Amino acid sequence: MNTALICGVSGQDGSYLARLLLGKGYTVYGASRDAQMSSFTNLRKLGIYGDVRLESITINDFRSVLNALRRVRPDEVYNLAGQSSVGLSFEQPVETLESISVGTLNLLEAIRFADQPIRFYNAGSGECFGDTPKPANEDTAFRPRSPYAVAKAAAHWEVANYCEAYSLFACTGILFNHESPLRPERFVTRKIVAAACRIDAGSNERLSLGDLSIRRDWGWAPEYVEAMWLMLQQPTAQSYVIATGETHSLEEFVDAAFNAVELDWRNHVDIDNRLFRPADISHSNADPSRAAEHLGWKARYRMGDVVTMMARAEQEGTTG
Repeated sequence: MNTALICGVSGQDGSYLARLLLGKGYTVYGASRDAQMSSFTNLRKLGIYGDVRLESITINDFRSVLNALRRVRPDEVYNLAGQSSVGLSFEQPVETLESISVGTLNLLEAIRFADQPIRFYNAGSGECFGDTPKPANEDTAFRPRSPYAVAKAAAHWEVANYCEAYSLFACTGILFNHESPLRPERFVTRKIVAAACRIDAGSNERLSLGDLSIRRDWGWAPEYVEAMWLMLQQPTAQSYVIATGETHSLEEFVDAAFNAVELDWRNHVDIDNRLFRPADISHSNADPSRAAEHLGWKARYRMGDVVTMMARAEQEGTTG
């Protein structure tokens, strides 16, 4: 029976990954800064709260990380922790950089000191590429345009360095946007779907949004965690782009969300210039062909499917 430690288990990806690994017979430890005080709402929503063994770990504290690895003795470590909002990173750049890049470095260094055969997965981001009018693959240069992307780029190269210098099994999943009902409403996708469902139910609210012309590759989070697991089952460590390979504008996403409840978004949406970011990616395009070839992983759901499933979950109060 394998043992996995998930740092950031309370988030969207961490919770779905915990469910996946439990289904495969893993002993799953979930890390939080304060496991006694955290509510772990997402684990409860998925019905797995009692099945995950919770640990208090501060990933910005090397000693805390090293002690946790020695207690848990995991076969696999998944680093999904850190500040996860691109928009918020402009307001909290120091917290973003420290929680992502320093946290990743502490995990890598602790794995090296622990002297255990641990396989390490790091959550990267397609945001690192910046604007990609042509689809980005694993060989495309990084041109980050936000503090979040800068932090993720730094963590990516930390992982690559430790893999090369110390022969650790360490890799990064370069995930493009992936959504689910577990997203908090500070993420624009959940904000849009939740508002559309409330308006359909009788709310008179107006939905305020920023730039609708931006284009993203939106996938379904529950299947993206499958790619994370697959990456750690390979004979050698390698980083992969994980995405659908299809790009849509935010306006298309909004249109799909309101169409799901049979409404015209133009009657309910306002554009607020204050919601435009200081710098943003206009086009985000991905080439996930290497993951399909090497991992046998290919996204089954596209943007329209994601919107439909999120809207249904919003209306039914389920988690997808």
